[in-house]
Amino acid sequence: MKSVSMSGSLRENVGKKDAKQQRASGMIPCVMYGQGTQKHILIHENDFKNLIYTPEVRYAEITIDGQLHKAILQETQFHPVTEKLLHVDFLEVVDDKPITIAIPMHTKGNSPGVMRGGRLIKRVRKVKVHGLLANIPEDIQIDISKMDILDNVKVSDLNIDQLTIVEQPSKVLVSVMPTRNVEDNPQATEEAAAE
Repeated sequence: MKSVSMSGSLRENVGKKDAKQQRASGMIPCVMYGQGTQKHILIHENDFKNLIYTPEVRYAEITIDGQLHKAILQETQFHPVTEKLLHVDFLEVVDDKPITIAIPMHTKGNSPGVMRGGRLIKRVRKVKVHGLLANIPEDIQIDISKMDILDNVKVSDLNIDQLTIVEQPSKVLVSVMPTRNVEDNPQATEEAAAE
């Protein structure tokens, strides 16, 4: 998993009035917790571009008073009208303690079922995993090159080294469903079901 370097400073005043002033100057109030005491910090809004506004999951390397802290996003708050970033919660992580994080799921290959007129349905966009930060991949790749009509891939079909998947084993991640084109050709659906 890639990291994003950020620079933070400790907040001297914690309150709504101060937070409003800080946002006006481009600083985002943040809280970092997980290792001992909570840290109230300020990070410039530009630093969040490669952390929040990306389809990839990344962790932050935040430098505060010369000290490096690794953290993952826990929660973000946006303004309901302007959609401007208002507040961020970070969970500080250490290399030897496992974390739970949702990572994106992507498909690779061409499904024979889709080529025969079926429709690929991705039932989830992210999958929750539990493990050490160093072992967490940027995404989960699911090979669909053997999926025919009515086939599906469940959580129980996944096997990721050194990680535990924190989802119901029976949860369907990807499936190939028949469409009207296939329903007009029932023999194709029957063949797929027989296989």
